[in-house]
Amino acid sequence: MSNDTIYALSTVAGKSGVAVFRVSGDASFAAVSQLTKLAVEKIVPRRAYYAAVYDSAGLHLDNALILCFKAPSSFTGEDTVEFHTHGSRAVIESMLDSLGKISGFRLAEPGEFSRRAFYNGKMDLTEAEGLADLIDAETREQQKYALRQIGGELKNLYDGWREKLVNILAYLEAYIDFPDEDLPAGLTAELEAKAADVLAEIEKHLKQSEYGEHLHEGFRAVIVGEPNAGKSSLLNTLARREAVIVSDIAGTTRDAIDIYMDLNGYPVIFTDTAGLRTTDEQIEKKGIEIAYDKAEKADLIIALVDGENVDFSPFENLVTKCKNKIIFVINKKDKLSAERCSQLAGDGYIVISAKYREGMEDLFAEINRRLAEGFTDASGALITRRRYREVLQNVCFSLESFSLAKPIELAAEDIRLAAREIGKITGRVEVNEILDKIFGSFCIGK
Repeated sequence: MSNDTIYALSTVAGKSGVAVFRVSGDASFAAVSQLTKLAVEKIVPRRAYYAAVYDSAGLHLDNALILCFKAPSSFTGEDTVEFHTHGSRAVIESMLDSLGKISGFRLAEPGEFSRRAFYNGKMDLTEAEGLADLIDAETREQQKYALRQIGGELKNLYDGWREKLVNILAYLEAYIDFPDEDLPAGLTAELEAKAADVLAEIEKHLKQSEYGEHLHEGFRAVIVGEPNAGKSSLLNTLARREAVIVSDIAGTTRDAIDIYMDLNGYPVIFTDTAGLRTTDEQIEKKGIEIAYDKAEKADLIIALVDGENVDFSPFENLVTKCKNKIIFVINKKDKLSAERCSQLAGDGYIVISAKYREGMEDLFAEINRRLAEGFTDASGALITRRRYREVLQNVCFSLESFSLAKPIELAAEDIRLAAREIGKITGRVEVNEILDKIFGSFCIGK
């Protein structure tokens, strides 16, 4: 990691009420001495100072609120200074120019402040990724789970598993160093049981639905139905704008079209698809194939039918493959009698009028209920990234291979690989820990 002192605008670029400039590195306090008339030696860390800011020629740039943090008590773990100025383009440009002229200062690379925080032990990789998720959060649920991740829920879970594996490995390494000693039968059973417990916990974690990853990327809800069932009208109603062309001509929609929504805190991507029917027109035929493919891969399927001609036969294949993901919706409520609507609702269908936005609350409520089923009060430790799942699958493979019935060196390698894989998630891939465990647990050398 570079020892340069870095600086950057930490708030959004462009005109704003307030702009925050962050400086981190050994020479950070030089920014205060060179840009203000404050006496650096008298500055109390974590106390706010109000002072005029000047460029190298003595030109008054702005009046700023200044905060100083001494290492290691800062975000990066280094000496850090923040300048809170007004956010006009002129002030921003002049501040960046003035900071860039200080000897040894350079503009920070993308993510470099967080990277330094990681290297200095202020956060692990799961917390850093949680911070990135919080910055990108667009819904309440994304915000909630990002804060949980920043708070260390994933870190504590994964570090706990890794700690158990390192303890097992410490015993095995000790007996490898003293080959004349055999592992006691009781210890063999204990170590195998501990490894099996970790494997079971990880497998349970992996069996969670992929809701954590979907919360990060967005849940997919695909609208399927026959031509003129009202799919495009429904998508426009969801989007509250003319997102797609609506026409009575069958086959108007040829490709899948997406819109993004924040649905009670859940990010949902709704997809309009080509009408399901038999056709010889090659482009439309391809669109129908895409519709089926999108539906099968979706988290939810909105099977839409025309209320004047209720026919669910086009969905037979989807019902066979994706029954638990389907929400059956009857459209064109405005053309049906109250008695007919009541009968359909009693049969378990959601009855709407996409054209007049009738019944949409019922549809939203059902979608929200389906999504909420994947989350419980105990869902703090969700797998939020695909790389976590891939790494944990590798951990399981190594633990499934572990057995003290084979040579102890090979058994130890299985545990070592499993512990190292978990370390890839949090960023902790250290070998010396094993020696510390050995010396702390065994009287080696006596």
